[in-house]
Amino acid sequence: MQPELIYCYDAYCGWCYGFSPVIKKIAQEYKGKLHVEVLSGGMILPEQPVHIKTMAGYIKEAYKTVEERTGIKFGQDFLWHIFNPDDSDWFPSSEKPAIAMCIFKEIYPDLQAEFASELQYALNYEGRDLTDNEAYRHLLEKYTIDADDFYSKLKSDEYKEKAYYEFQLCKQLQVTGFPQLLLRSGETKFHLLARGFTDYETLSRRLQLVLSEIENNSFN
Repeated sequence: MQPELIYCYDAYCGWCYGFSPVIKKIAQEYKGKLHVEVLSGGMILPEQPVHIKTMAGYIKEAYKTVEERTGIKFGQDFLWHIFNPDDSDWFPSSEKPAIAMCIFKEIYPDLQAEFASELQYALNYEGRDLTDNEAYRHLLEKYTIDADDFYSKLKSDEYKEKAYYEFQLCKQLQVTGFPQLLLRSGETKFHLLARGFTDYETLSRRLQLVLSEIENNSFN
């Protein structure tokens, strides 16, 4: 089988947001050579909605570390919710952005890394609430996706099941944190390329080494 990259991420993962320029660059560089499959991890799936203030204290400190390490910037519209949690109406959940990703993947299978990045920018920079259906409308226009079809799928059991299947898949792949990047070179053969944020140079070097190793093995 053709090797493929499997990117395990979550729309609400700040480190994945920091990693998004890296994975986008890799996806662009290997376009036509390596398929990138994005799997949503289901990082925040409360049985009952939990208000942003329960995690705002942690994010208030953690976002600076992400910025310093990755060079990404969090937007003021996002940070307002973190610094004013008592006034925020956010109840984060990974479910809806994961369903949106499943819908998008069917339409644009080759733009999965780009769309994951779009979702994270919408949340972490533009301050859009990804549990709100309207948070996706600007992307439907940008990617010329039929709104009626998208919103019908967004509330369907079929696509919800697809999202939850991905959450389970991440568990089966023993993903315990995000981002995580694997190269799949066979039905059950996976190579770990990145666990946690990894810069482009390091990741690119690792990927080239693994691809060379696979190529050499195929000739032996």
